[in-house]
Amino acid sequence: MFNLSNIRSFDIGGNNIQGTLPSNLAITMPYIDFFSVWGNQLSGKIPISISNASNLYMLQLDRNIFSGNVPSLEKLDKLSILLLGTNHLGTGTGGDLNFLCSLVNNTKLDSLDIRTNNFGGVLPECISNFSSSLQFLEIENNKILGRIPDGIGNLINLGVPQVSQNQLSGPIPVNIGRIQKLNSFDARNNFLTGTIPYSIGNLTGLTLLALGVNNLQGNIPSSLGNSQNLLVLGLSYNNLSGSIPPQVLGLSSLSILLNLSSNYLTGELSVDVEKLTNLGDLDFSKNKLSGLIPKSLGSCVRLERLFLGGNLFEGPIPSSLSSLRGLVELDVSENNLSGGVPEFLVSFKALKYLNLSFNNFEGVLPSGGLFKNASAVFVEGNNKLCGGIPELQLSRCNSKKSSKTSLRFKIVIVVVVVVVVILGVTLVLSIVLIIWFRKRKVQQPISTFAEISLLWLSYQRILKATNEFSMRNLVGSGSFGSVYKGILEESGVVIAVKVLNLLDHRSSRSFLVECETLKNIRHRNLVKVLTAISGVDYQGNDFKALVYEFMVNGSLEDWLHSPTGTSELEMMRKLNFFKRVSVAIDVAHALEYLHHHCETSIIHCDLKPSNILLDEEMVGHISDFGLAKIISADEPNCSTKMSSSLGLRGTIGYAPPEYGMGSELSTKGDVYSYGILLLEMFTGKRPTDERFREGLSLQNFVKAALPERIIEITDPILVQERVRRGTPNVNNFRNDRYLQCLNSLFEIGLACSAESPNERIDISDVATKLCSIKDKLHSTRLPREPQGCVKNHPPRAMAARTIDSKLLCKKEIQWVRGGHPAHIPEAIAVLPNCPGFGAIEEDVVHRLRKLKAKGASYRFPRDYTTLF
Repeated sequence: MFNLSNIRSFDIGGNNIQGTLPSNLAITMPYIDFFSVWGNQLSGKIPISISNASNLYMLQLDRNIFSGNVPSLEKLDKLSILLLGTNHLGTGTGGDLNFLCSLVNNTKLDSLDIRTNNFGGVLPECISNFSSSLQFLEIENNKILGRIPDGIGNLINLGVPQVSQNQLSGPIPVNIGRIQKLNSFDARNNFLTGTIPYSIGNLTGLTLLALGVNNLQGNIPSSLGNSQNLLVLGLSYNNLSGSIPPQVLGLSSLSILLNLSSNYLTGELSVDVEKLTNLGDLDFSKNKLSGLIPKSLGSCVRLERLFLGGNLFEGPIPSSLSSLRGLVELDVSENNLSGGVPEFLVSFKALKYLNLSFNNFEGVLPSGGLFKNASAVFVEGNNKLCGGIPELQLSRCNSKKSSKTSLRFKIVIVVVVVVVVILGVTLVLSIVLIIWFRKRKVQQPISTFAEISLLWLSYQRILKATNEFSMRNLVGSGSFGSVYKGILEESGVVIAVKVLNLLDHRSSRSFLVECETLKNIRHRNLVKVLTAISGVDYQGNDFKALVYEFMVNGSLEDWLHSPTGTSELEMMRKLNFFKRVSVAIDVAHALEYLHHHCETSIIHCDLKPSNILLDEEMVGHISDFGLAKIISADEPNCSTKMSSSLGLRGTIGYAPPEYGMGSELSTKGDVYSYGILLLEMFTGKRPTDERFREGLSLQNFVKAALPERIIEITDPILVQERVRRGTPNVNNFRNDRYLQCLNSLFEIGLACSAESPNERIDISDVATKLCSIKDKLHSTRLPREPQGCVKNHPPRAMAARTIDSKLLCKKEIQWVRGGHPAHIPEAIAVLPNCPGFGAIEEDVVHRLRKLKAKGASYRFPRDYTTLF
């Protein structure tokens, strides 16, 4: 295809063609001046011979899987457009960008795109000497180090420099203000320091300025008020201080986003905010702004999202905000606001999220509109509020009534009492008669969990809830069947329905085993089974299904291996190092419960990331333990019989080696799977990765790097997180707590996944060691993360803090019901030991989690607004 000696233009873009480029490309196409192969699956290295294609004015290789270094392009003096983005080019080390300096003498270069590759090393100063005709420079999403060259101001025609999501450091060059044609400057997610240069106000044509997630400090320059075409301004997650300049608030051109959150801004919010009449998203959260919320904010009638939480605002919510009828999300939590909750919020039809928590609001909470939805309204920490729907758990409101009203009330009470007495007598007689008739009949006893569950759900209701098992509702599938997301029409409850595959003879048996096993299993880190269904479908075929609680954040597999639509920044925020340790502890506690604290030990048999589900608070839950086998404490060989009949041996890569040789199923097999899971969580690599062949395994890969080369095997996302908080001290291992904890985690993973079952540690010891690591991380974690480690089985010493343990239990329950967040850690530890806790466990745990989330963390706005 490439042997076309007279061709000048070659374009096969967007066809998903596989293969490589021939090494003699410039020889077989000596006259080529337009070469485009974008949007294919071409791999291998860019041939060196392309350096001799001196007639090329456009070279488009983007969106393929090319790798290796880019050859010198010095002879391509006619090149105008060079597009290499979205490949695997570079090695992540120094020297990757040497080819850029070979373009210095090119006077016609207009566009340069090397984004989303693996380029590393320092950004060379030579880019300051590029042709002044350069308009597009896109290097984002690489591993590029160093400073933005001071001479970048020489590129006077540059319109779109995109340098975000790298590891650039140092200040923003002052002479950037010379680039009068600059239209969009995106430098977020780097390590830039210093102040925002005043000269940036010279860029009057600027439409987007994104400098979020850096280490910038100082004041926001008032000169930004000169950028009268600005649509997006994002300066969040820096160390900016001082007040918000009124010139910035006067930018009426801002129509998409103004995000100044997570800084140290102070002072009162200027009335000039009324000029933001076209703005859609406004986020000033997590600063130190004070005073009243200005009435002029009501002029911003196009606002859809308003976030003012985590400041020092006081006084009431101004009535002028009643004009913001297009609001979708409103958050004023964690301030000192007072007065009543405005009634006008009831009429906001578009409002989907309202957070008023931890203020000083008082009076009656409205009960109409959005206030009917307890999952969308947050009012914790307002002790003077009353009323509202029962789910919000506010106190009842006291009201004075006239004597006439009181008399009517008494009459109603008398009538109600009489009716209740009559109904009560009737009910008692009915029960007595039913019992008498039942005693006269010989009935088949209900013996299985599945039969009992038929009283609650039917095939018809499940069919409707899952939209007739639509593919859109399909969550996942496995050897035992498929899982669908469903919504019960009557209650709106979201469920997960596991429909068993009855074509496999194992499914029916596993269904019965699973139902019997799940009768007595209750643990906060196991996915709860709500009910089971057994019947026939509309074709007369047998139908069996299990109904689980739905986990909104999907599986650990999705988070570890970045599914489409999940940004790296979101990964770092939701599944950072501290959170991964927490999830590892969650899984260890669940396994410890299954192995040691059930009536009979339970083996999971198929522990892997896709079977670890995460709820809305990113708490880990083990699922799919319908594959688990019950091992009788008296007859340890019974599991072997089960496994041989059902053929369940786990998943390749996670199953222990002894299972492949026909050994008995054991708890040690689960420990092996857990060890592999732990290594995968912190290396970011599956045990079935292509590199683990020819004798190399995930365990050997980790073992060979400990401890000196620990950074090399750690998930790059975790390394980037650590770099953001300070460069890892690899040379002084003993003084770097982060590296010490990583080393301990890898050692635990290796101890769990030892080749011999007898050499593997017990899961109880694993949980204890992980809790110690989490406590050790306390001083290195981000602010407002959960502290300590909630033990699976709290020590008795906790209950001995007072003379009377019953009194302690009573106090803890009162604190929980009263919504006092200061006692959450103690309550979590004490309550499980209290008599009768099982009957209220679900409500208490839900309440604790809700309090903990709102008392110890702040809900971020939509993902795309926090990126700036």
